[in-house]
Amino acid sequence: MSAHNLSEKRSSRAIASERDVEKDYVFVKGNSAASPTPQLCSKSSSPNVSIVATEEWVRQTLKDPKNRLALAALSSNPAASVLKHTSTVIADTQTFNHKIALEGSPVTNQRSSGRCWLFAATNVFRVAIMKKYELDKFELSQAYLFFWDKVEKANFFLENILDTVDEPLDGRLVASLLASPVGDGGQWDMVANLVAKYGLVPQSLYPDSFNAENTAFMDRLITAKLREDALRLRAMCATSSRHSIAGEKEQMMQEIVRILTISLGPPPAASENFTWEFYDKDGNFRTQTTSPVSFAKELSDAKAIRACGGTDVHKLLSLVNDPRNEYGQLLSVERLGNVSNGRPITYVNVDLDTMKKACIAMIKRGIPVFFGSDVGKYSDGSTGIMDTSLFDYELGFSVRLGLEKAQRLMTGESAMTHAMVLTAVHLSPSGAPIRWRVENSWSTSAGTDGYFVMSDAWMDQFCYQAVVDPAFVSAEVRKVLQQQPKMLPLWDPMGALAL
Repeated sequence: MSAHNLSEKRSSRAIASERDVEKDYVFVKGNSAASPTPQLCSKSSSPNVSIVATEEWVRQTLKDPKNRLALAALSSNPAASVLKHTSTVIADTQTFNHKIALEGSPVTNQRSSGRCWLFAATNVFRVAIMKKYELDKFELSQAYLFFWDKVEKANFFLENILDTVDEPLDGRLVASLLASPVGDGGQWDMVANLVAKYGLVPQSLYPDSFNAENTAFMDRLITAKLREDALRLRAMCATSSRHSIAGEKEQMMQEIVRILTISLGPPPAASENFTWEFYDKDGNFRTQTTSPVSFAKELSDAKAIRACGGTDVHKLLSLVNDPRNEYGQLLSVERLGNVSNGRPITYVNVDLDTMKKACIAMIKRGIPVFFGSDVGKYSDGSTGIMDTSLFDYELGFSVRLGLEKAQRLMTGESAMTHAMVLTAVHLSPSGAPIRWRVENSWSTSAGTDGYFVMSDAWMDQFCYQAVVDPAFVSAEVRKVLQQQPKMLPLWDPMGALAL
């Protein structure tokens, strides 16, 4: 809605004019401290769509030869192909003057699932393991973490249902909980919870099943079951004892675990030893016997930390850039998580310069960077380019998109929808970033052998999160973690889970 601020100092002529305007406009009370004056909102002469006016707009559109050319091109071809700037494609090359020596191999593929956050996180973790064990190729089991994430999310959901029994079923909070009880998506702190409790295993010991790669049916079944369970628990809270409710919830969890075990296969036990057999990069056969929990803890041992230049991947912190909120503030999201009583979702809100400097420092140390963004905006999966100048919508449709980053968040136009990994950056002679190399989890068929190029301008507009070593931010930024977080509602854009 467009609005015009009224000046406090008005001429008599302007005041008279405004009296006339009041007949056609309604006043809307503003809520901005910097602009307390009333605002005007146009009152349409009719709330209905006018057939006559619409037909005239169509005729006016087709009078313009440019629009007729656009019609011929865009009605029979993909808009992304027609409106793509060739000069942008040429400029966004896979060349970088700062690149981590070991990016990790092979390029991963999440297939038809929303597990990008697990792939991005394990692609960060695996670099430390590859360096420690001298591997040229290695992949951690995303399915292992996925199994336990589903179990924990089911429990987290049921606990939230019990905790909100006094809330109306059709209220926004309960409706938000019911909207996606066990969705595939997640966040960095959720990975940290899973790894701390269940550890890690090589993918060769727990590979993807069909349902790990194609999660839609399994998710629909579990979601339907949990929604049914939610209603039953809410009803029981009015008449049953705590003991009865706890017993019923345990039966519900047993059914969810049964579905997951049949769909994904039984996972390795977190505390029991497995034996991993492998060849190192020199072709030497090696074997390692350990448990998933102990294997994960190896990422923090002296050898792994030394191999990563002093970085402990278990101690990384999550920076976000949310211009709606004050920088230097700790943010969290109510009722968002997976492990009950686990590590909460926390974001240190910083300006873009702070975030970028930390990312550059990570890359220079040789550590990949987990980051969250809105990958669907101004991006092309086939070429692997993310650039705000990639498409010219004004050329094709004579419309201009002008929302700023904060406005996109406020209106639901953008959110943190996908997690990937930064592995390189190209810096100008003055040290300013120009473009970034991105490791995705969409197989080698996307982008350049699975890697994308992100312009720095795109990062400004659509990158929201970066997970970095605390050593690469100031003491002032680290102290933000000691704050009581500002709690955002569950439906806030910062509560979006990367898929």
